[in-house]
Amino acid sequence: MTLEADLTKIAEQEKALVFDRFDLETAWQLGSLLRETAQRQQLGIAIDVQLHSMPAFYAAMPGSTADNPGWIRRKRGLVLRFFQSSYAIGRKLALQQTTLEDKYGLSSAEYAAHGGSFPIQVTGIGCIGAVTVSGLPQREDHEMVVTALSHLLGLNPADLALD
Repeated sequence: MTLEADLTKIAEQEKALVFDRFDLETAWQLGSLLRETAQRQQLGIAIDVQLHSMPAFYAAMPGSTADNPGWIRRKRGLVLRFFQSSYAIGRKLALQQTTLEDKYGLSSAEYAAHGGSFPIQVTGIGCIGAVTVSGLPQREDHEMVVTALSHLLGLNPADLALD
């Protein structure tokens, strides 16, 4: 898939994956769904759901590493700064053949334009937090989050999957 096609599909994902309401119970359901998926597939990932500055869910699965929390923090920080998925920002930068530092002056020690973090959007409010997965290749981290959000919102994940 081309960068342009990815960006078109990611924009569709970001438009479709919006909640009418989202609270701590919803955060727990989302995190638990991701954890159950990771457990079933034996994925060594870390999972984070954060409502801006408040942690709502965190799990580190067997096989995850001490690096995963840092990746989560950096990817989540990017989402909360731009209100877009970290994968979308990474794909845009790749298309423009630039980096976060060159384009925005953002340090790679603080931000990561790698897939796996997705904004939690609420209709009429906007971005209230982020859900993040770390431990798989970035496209798979992104797809795992999109699939979980799709299920939670009653949407068909196949309709929103990247090709």
